[in-house]
Amino acid sequence: MTAWRRWLRVLLLLVSVLPIVSHADDFSPALLQLDEREGGWVDAIWKIPAKQNRALAIAPELPDFMEPVGSPTSRLLAGAFVEHSTYRTDGRSLTGAMLTIRGLEAVPNNVLIRVTERDGTNHSTILRGANASYTIPERPGKLQVAKDYWLMGTVHILEGMDHLLFVFALMWIITGFVSLLKAVTAFTVAHSITLGLATFGVVHLPPAPTEAIIALSIVFLAAEIVHKRQGQVGITERWPWIIAFIFGLFHGLGFAGALAEIGLPQHEVPLALLMFNVGVETGQLLFVAVVLSLMAVLRRLSLALPDAGWRLVPYSIGGIAAFWTIERVVSFVPLA
Repeated sequence: MTAWRRWLRVLLLLVSVLPIVSHADDFSPALLQLDEREGGWVDAIWKIPAKQNRALAIAPELPDFMEPVGSPTSRLLAGAFVEHSTYRTDGRSLTGAMLTIRGLEAVPNNVLIRVTERDGTNHSTILRGANASYTIPERPGKLQVAKDYWLMGTVHILEGMDHLLFVFALMWIITGFVSLLKAVTAFTVAHSITLGLATFGVVHLPPAPTEAIIALSIVFLAAEIVHKRQGQVGITERWPWIIAFIFGLFHGLGFAGALAEIGLPQHEVPLALLMFNVGVETGQLLFVAVVLSLMAVLRRLSLALPDAGWRLVPYSIGGIAAFWTIERVVSFVPLA
C-alpha cells in the first residue's frame, strides 16, 4: 500500500473532527435575555461572542413598544461582550411580541433566546441561520416544551466540542462494539445523574473548575491512547466503562451549567429536563454513528493508518485539550 493512501486516512480523520474542535469558540452561542418586571420594566442582557476582541456582526431587534431607559453598560467578559440595558414598555405584555436577530444568517453561531415574564413564565428557544425571529408565545404546551428542549440539548452537545472530543478519544482506546456501547452507556448514565442532581440543587460545583476538569479528562484519554500504542494496557482500556462513568459525572455538571443558562419552564421542569437530556443523547449517538461510519468507509478503502498517524492523532487531541485546561484554569486561578 502506498504511503499517500495511508496518510490520506490520517488527514480525513483529522480534517473531519479536529479542526472543528480547535475552533470551538467560533461557534459559541450568543444570548438575548429579557426579564420582565412589574410596572412595565424590562431588563435585557445581550451577550455576544468576541473574536480577537471584536464582536460578531449581529444585533437584536426588539419590539417598538420597548423604549430604552438610559445608556446600556457593556464589558468584555470571558471572550464575550456583555451588554446590560433597561427598557420601559407602555404597559403591554411581552406575550405575542416578536424578537429578531439581524445578521444571523451570515454567521455560524446560534442565539439563545430566554424570556421571563412578570408572572414567572419562562420561554427559551434557539435561533440560527435563516430562522432569525421568535414570537413570544403564551404559556407553551407540553409538546412545544418537549420539542424546544430536545432541540436545545441536541444543539448543545453538537456544539460542545469538549464533550465530543472526549467521546472521540474513547473510541480510539476501546476495541469492540460491545465494549464501546458499555462505555458510552456508562457515560450517559453518569452525566444524566449529575445533570438531574445539579438542576434540582442537590449538588453544585462552580462552572470554571468543572470546565477545567472536563478538559483535563480529555488530556488523560490522549495519554491513554499513547500508552496503548506503546503496548501498555491502561486503566481506560482495562475498565472503560468505569472511566467513562467517573468523568461522565463531571461532564453532566457541565451540561447542567448550560441548562442553567437556558432556564427551565417552571410548569414543566421534569419534562424539559428529560427532553434536554434526550437531546444530548441524540446528538452524542449521531456523532458516534458518523465517526464509526467514516472509519468503516476508510477500512473498506483499505486505507491503513501509518505509525506516524497514530502518534499525530493523540498528540493533536492532547494538545487541544491541554490548551483548554490551561485557559480554563487561568480563568479562575488568580495570577501572582
